Amino acid sequence: MATFCWLLLFSSTLIWSGINPKDTFTWSLEVAPAVIALIILALSRRRFPLTPLLYGLILVHSVILMIGGHYTYAEVPAFDWLAEQFDWQRNHYDKLGHFAQGFIPAILARELLLRHQVINKTSWLNSIIVLICLGISALYELIEWWVAELSGEDAEAFLGTQGYVWDTQSDMAMAMIGAVVALMSLGRLHQRQLKLIHPGDSQPTAT
Repeated sequence: MATFCWLLLFSSTLIWSGINPKDTFTWSLEVAPAVIALIILALSRRRFPLTPLLYGLILVHSVILMIGGHYTYAEVPAFDWLAEQFDWQRNHYDKLGHFAQGFIPAILARELLLRHQVINKTSWLNSIIVLICLGISALYELIEWWVAELSGEDAEAFLGTQGYVWDTQSDMAMAMIGAVVALMSLGRLHQRQLKLIHPGDSQPTAT
């Protein structure tokens, strides 16, 4: 039932986002990671099932991408309304997206590192996860740059800088904050779920 609900929400949001999007090129770029994630999850579900927490977070991130793809990140209506209410100078939906870009990969990295027993010291685990998330964010910024160079004006909506000179740096900062918040708020819950699906896993040592 949980899998059916997950797929129903994912597919219905994807279909909605693809109906008359603001910019078809931007839509294809934004939803591509969600579709790729779906394929990977489908292929690995039996061999390497993830925790319910991580499946839920991946769905949330996918929905964020699809909404951004439908409207473009600079024109999501709810955040236009928030900009008016709080007298913001820009639409900040892209910052939510980059926060999620750190928040969700942090739990994904934590799960993979622990289940594959890559890290065995708590003192290193969180630091390495945050650095991984920063690396992912930096790679995404590079991809945005390459797309902009190759496609010219067509990539403006994908970049979503909205004239903000520090957009790239603030995007990476939001990803870092998202990673730290995820580890602080969900680390214990994630550990409990890891023990349920894979009892052989153990918490890294404190030294």
